[in-house]
Amino acid sequence: MDVAVLGMGRMGRAIAGRLLGGGHRVTVWNRTPGRAGEVLAAGGREASGVADAVAGAEVVITMLADDAAVRAVALGELRAAIGAGAVYVDSSTVSPECSAALAEAFSGRFVAMPVVGSPVAVTGGHAMLLAGGEPGIVAHLGPVMTALSGSVRRYDSPHLALTAKLATNLMLLSEVVVLAESFAVGRAGGLRDEQLRELLGASPMLPAGVRNRFEDVLTGKQDGWWSTALGAKDAGLAVDIARRAHVDLPAADAIHHRYEQAAASGLQDADIAAVATLYR
Repeated sequence: MDVAVLGMGRMGRAIAGRLLGGGHRVTVWNRTPGRAGEVLAAGGREASGVADAVAGAEVVITMLADDAAVRAVALGELRAAIGAGAVYVDSSTVSPECSAALAEAFSGRFVAMPVVGSPVAVTGGHAMLLAGGEPGIVAHLGPVMTALSGSVRRYDSPHLALTAKLATNLMLLSEVVVLAESFAVGRAGGLRDEQLRELLGASPMLPAGVRNRFEDVLTGKQDGWWSTALGAKDAGLAVDIARRAHVDLPAADAIHHRYEQAAASGLQDADIAAVATLYR
């Protein structure tokens, strides 16, 4: 299929590369040019603008930072230029309200498909896709989803797919903070880092999802792909969902505030594991 991928952050590049590996023809675009070198080397084409990227595309995928970025692209040039028979897929982590607006604007041909997993997981085909939309439109995306992953969860609406994504993200964000605080307790009581590594690194209570960030949280390493600023954004969106249903989430409120503090302290571009720096 002819696929356009808009947004060449780490996840966007991973998606584009995986699609190319699956035999699809891929055109990419990014607001700031020059970030798609590895995709171009693999056979992708870089478009000069959104209209150029989506011209002739059967599927258009956006992977952008937040509601504002998605709305600016999707409800602007993308909506004006997308072909009548093309399907629009948003894989960004945005609010359910934003996704509902996209569903209305692209009536009958929109799917929310957030991704659970890292760029490395996407590249390896191990990420999970959360596909929300009309069953017929989701089924039409079969070749694209098959190229990206063997793990797909389907939902009846974009709203449910985004809710599932934010619930998942909140769990990991919480686990990272709890791990950082467990380290803080150990250090406060006199345990050395090597003792904490030996004790907690092998603990059956360490969730699999946070295991790959264990060393980063312990050592304060700040490399990674999911920034504290985006973590704060996602935690806030999760809290908003509950608040609209009149559900109080005191722990999630605290998690949200912690990532906001990390981002405000100069760590806005560092991985979420860098929240551990606040405890040192």
